[in-house]
Amino acid sequence: MSTDNKKEKLAFDHIERNDVDSYTEKDTASEIHAPVIKSEAEKRFIKKLNWRLLPFIWAIVFIQFADKSSISISAVLGMLEDTNTSQSQYSLLGSIFYVGFIVFQLPNNYLIQRLPLNRYLGSMLILWGISVGCTALSQTFSHLVVCRILLGVFESGTYVILYMIISSLYRRQEQSVCFGFLWMSNSSGTILAVLIAYGVAHLDGAHGIAAWRWNYLVFGILTVAIGIATFFLMVDSPHSELLQLTEEEKQIVEERTQDNSVVKKRTVKVSHYWESVKEPRYWLVVLAAMCNNFSNGGLVVFSTPFVATLGFESLNAILLQIPSASVSVLFVILAVVIHRKLNSMALAVIASSGLAMIGCILLATLPHTAVKLVGYYLAWGFNGSYTMLLTLVAKNVSGYSKKIFYNASIMVAYTIGNFIGPIVMLSNEAPVYRSGMLIFMVGNFMVIVCICAMIWLMHRTNKQRIRNGITGKTDAHLDLTDKEDTNFIYKF
Repeated sequence: MSTDNKKEKLAFDHIERNDVDSYTEKDTASEIHAPVIKSEAEKRFIKKLNWRLLPFIWAIVFIQFADKSSISISAVLGMLEDTNTSQSQYSLLGSIFYVGFIVFQLPNNYLIQRLPLNRYLGSMLILWGISVGCTALSQTFSHLVVCRILLGVFESGTYVILYMIISSLYRRQEQSVCFGFLWMSNSSGTILAVLIAYGVAHLDGAHGIAAWRWNYLVFGILTVAIGIATFFLMVDSPHSELLQLTEEEKQIVEERTQDNSVVKKRTVKVSHYWESVKEPRYWLVVLAAMCNNFSNGGLVVFSTPFVATLGFESLNAILLQIPSASVSVLFVILAVVIHRKLNSMALAVIASSGLAMIGCILLATLPHTAVKLVGYYLAWGFNGSYTMLLTLVAKNVSGYSKKIFYNASIMVAYTIGNFIGPIVMLSNEAPVYRSGMLIFMVGNFMVIVCICAMIWLMHRTNKQRIRNGITGKTDAHLDLTDKEDTNFIYKF
């Protein structure tokens, strides 16, 4: 065998070692979780994939968050007065969005498995853009309620679709960065949304239209435009024609598919659902997602009004959402770096949720002055933990129906958490909302407990499977779940 062939054989063996998951009890954790070595061709493919997919993910997550949180900005621009909406009704508006969001999750599960993902998501974007634009026509509280429920219905499939696309296109070792990018799109998008809203606020009275109505019109038009682009141009599967794969890239895509164990199947396997609900890990995922989003629901809805009560004028209160968005980005980066550098999701979650807990304590105890901004910004640490939760599920749940069910359940829990968040911000405790802050603190603590428990359960299963002997990697096209496939190794 020539020297070049020997080198090629060694490189291939190393890739197979990590890609096939052939382990024994002698293997250390670092060997089991060692990254796959990529060829130059695969690196070029990833670069092409990133440029053709990630801008769409950023734009969709940006507009989703901007549309959902427009209510917070509109609240300080005269919406409540123009629609005769009370503070208690405003709290309900923050939560009512999630009624539509949760009701449509079951139909979403079916449609996501049956329809092309880019076509379905593009259509939903167009419809929710129309509902955002119609919010500008609202004259009463009832009108706002209807528009918020419709917005929840049309946005309900967004994250599940994006989670499935990332899971199918990226290797397991790449997914923490990808989900980090997705969640940072929330925060970086918020910065752009705030700047747009700040500019729109100066249109107050233009053509006889109030600033808050302009806010909804502008974002509604942007949403429809992004929806049309998504429908025709977004990559939604490994073999998408939009990727223009070469023969070499087709082989690379197949290798990556075997690694991430995600192959789209149009047949809905109810057995995957039943397997999920019987797993303790599933309920820990649901509880963690719900508790994490107590803070999200409360802080998103009350962010601008809350900051305004600290002594800032309405327009300045809008601008002060930029630092909170920037801090959220930093928390996601912190979590991803800790995970990748220290090879520990548990430490990443403890750091993120721990800082969020400190922020909530400061919000509950500090005098109600500008100094509270320190606690307010720290409280956004939950974004780092949520990124790790999404990555944990993406990397460690296999079986197409099972993965959709897990992700849809996360969104149901996300909805419940976001629904509860504004409600525990009791109007009789305004502007301090001490009870709400303490509940958010407990929620962050529960996230740490749940995720650490999940990791322990998966680590125990790994030890059992390695002890029994893992000899190869099961073909991903068989669509086995991580429980059915005894060769499947959990990675965290």
